[in-house]
Amino acid sequence: MSKWIFLLAAVVMQMAPGMVVADDRPNIVWIFSDDHSYQTIGAYGGRLESLNPSPNIDRLAAEGMRFDRAYVGNSICAPSRATLLTGLHSHLNGKIDNIGPFNHDQQQFQKILQANGFQTVMVGKIHLSGKMQGFDYWEVLPGQGNYYNPQFITEEGRTKYEGEYVTDVITRRAVNWLENGRDEEKPFMLMVHHKAPHRNWQPAKREMSRYEDVEIPEPDNLFDDYATRGVAASGQQMEIDRHMNLESDLKLGGRYKGDPQYASRQKWFEENKPTGIDLIKWKYQTYLKDYLRCTWSVDESVGKILDTLEEQGLSDNTIVMYSSDQGFYMGEHGWFDKRFMYEESFRTPLIARWPGKIKPGSVNTDLVQNIDFAETFLDLAKAPIPEEMQGESLVPLLEGKTPEDWRDSLYYHYYEYPAVHSVRRHEGVFDGRWKLIRYYGRNVPDNEEWELFDLKNDPSEMNNLASNPEYASRIATLKKELSRLREQYDVPNET
Repeated sequence: MSKWIFLLAAVVMQMAPGMVVADDRPNIVWIFSDDHSYQTIGAYGGRLESLNPSPNIDRLAAEGMRFDRAYVGNSICAPSRATLLTGLHSHLNGKIDNIGPFNHDQQQFQKILQANGFQTVMVGKIHLSGKMQGFDYWEVLPGQGNYYNPQFITEEGRTKYEGEYVTDVITRRAVNWLENGRDEEKPFMLMVHHKAPHRNWQPAKREMSRYEDVEIPEPDNLFDDYATRGVAASGQQMEIDRHMNLESDLKLGGRYKGDPQYASRQKWFEENKPTGIDLIKWKYQTYLKDYLRCTWSVDESVGKILDTLEEQGLSDNTIVMYSSDQGFYMGEHGWFDKRFMYEESFRTPLIARWPGKIKPGSVNTDLVQNIDFAETFLDLAKAPIPEEMQGESLVPLLEGKTPEDWRDSLYYHYYEYPAVHSVRRHEGVFDGRWKLIRYYGRNVPDNEEWELFDLKNDPSEMNNLASNPEYASRIATLKKELSRLREQYDVPNET
């Protein structure tokens, strides 16, 4: 009998969404940044924790749950966002890279939320060209958008915010909707998507003195020589040394010459003229400081949104989640950017606060992935979850009840090659300790090259064990698991 009651309830939710009782369904506030590394969030610890880079995000973690093993399926901006909306890996939602179009007509979680009585709102960066669907209100940046004087697109057209900083505009528009735009009789899904700290890391002018006299700690592998690893690691184009541009990335000379925001930097560089290792170290320091200044504004935004929820009496029945579209290299391996399956870009921050449901200060170490987000939102809303979605709801984990059959491995696949940064195509499997990566295709020796890492003993992934015969059995096991995941997720065989 209970089975028939469950089925009847599901039918009612699909056929008459207006009948769904909203009283016990939480509001959802999803705050999403672009390229925000877990290394630069204080709650995650590490070498940058002493800088206190994220007090408001840390507050969210202290009052909620920090996920220590949250990962993405394809570490690049637009594909990650397509997965967020669809609950599908890149090969099934059709957005495998930053270049091709996104099919907005396909199923997306916000359409289902909207049909089940939720107000749905998107403010900020989505990086998917075309008209948004399934949102009652949306105001988004065109493409990457601009840090200064940003332009936004809505149903009505375009608006340019002269003299303003993009993070401030996104925050203000989100707060304005909370205060003036919502229907108080309905639960809501508010998505606040920041541009920052995406390259080229342009901070708000008011933040330029922050970290000015601070020496940012360097990673141990800033001067990685890529020994033991394959052609992908040595053949990339994302090194701070060789590929970080003095003008476009570090705001020296060219269009920045004479800009008062960067005048002291220009003066120091002209007087000291660093070269060699000194230049690399200076570039690292300058990059990290600009990046951290950008993330400081994002953190301020988190604080303002939390305060607004409190002022509006919404905190107790609102789950607030913070994440990023992927991780980012903060000098590890000598790099900036993302793309690789190595931890710094594969892993992403994920923090959630849900009063009365999430134990404050809790930490989850289960393997979770961005394919899980769409199903989580639907589960929170008590809305039907399409069978074709490929993730799992995180709601049991948020409540501290990990299912016995929770996944024990993750699948990853990066496609955008040849392209900017020259990171070879690759796929891989990770079981929480062992990571097997398969590089394939153009400019890969013999069309295939493997890497194996033991993250328990080599957390920085410096020692590739793939050619060591002692690990042949481990590799065979992981290859079998990789094949199983490819079948589970319907990955095309041509790769």
